[in-house]
Amino acid sequence: MPAIAKLVPEETVFFLCDVQTRFKNAIFSFDEIVLTINKMLKIAKVLGIPVVVTEQNPKGLGNTIPDIDLPSLGPLLLATIAKGLFSMVTPEVMAILHERPQIKSVVLFGIESHVCVLQSALDFIEAGYNVHVIADGVSSCNKEEIPFALARIRQSGGFITTSESAAFQLQRDAGVPGFKSFSNVIKEEKDNTVRALQKLLQHRAVL
Repeated sequence: MPAIAKLVPEETVFFLCDVQTRFKNAIFSFDEIVLTINKMLKIAKVLGIPVVVTEQNPKGLGNTIPDIDLPSLGPLLLATIAKGLFSMVTPEVMAILHERPQIKSVVLFGIESHVCVLQSALDFIEAGYNVHVIADGVSSCNKEEIPFALARIRQSGGFITTSESAAFQLQRDAGVPGFKSFSNVIKEEKDNTVRALQKLLQHRAVL
């Protein structure tokens, strides 16, 4: 029986992988990736989900693109970590997770699908976490790489989902007081969700 690995807010951390200024003109559908990421950060704020950000060699590749509204996260932004490893699973990241033993699930989005996202997913799976990759929140320089990277993650036990599906899994109940704020985010982001899905997923085979 495959694992179910339901997403639960209290047991989840969002990981934003290397969406930096020098990649803006190199990554397929970069603008749509940013739309999805900002939606996920809004969901994080509504549901109180912490976020960890990494930056690959920021001295050479720049910092996280300012279009991504990290300051609005406040204390939910646990860290922005510079790294040389392609994987996000650095000693600093593992220290953050070890301080939070209740965490079972990692939700990944960012770039590149076949390099840093893939290696991060494999390392998190190996470390015992349930890994959920947002299909409309990842990309690569060459779009042809993306479905193979997602397939590799799935073969290794990761879960491939979409931003809206993951968001509703985390919200779970329309009867709780915070649902109106959640619903407002979904409505506000409707056009951006369609744009990202159509641009990023239309050429990908069903995994």
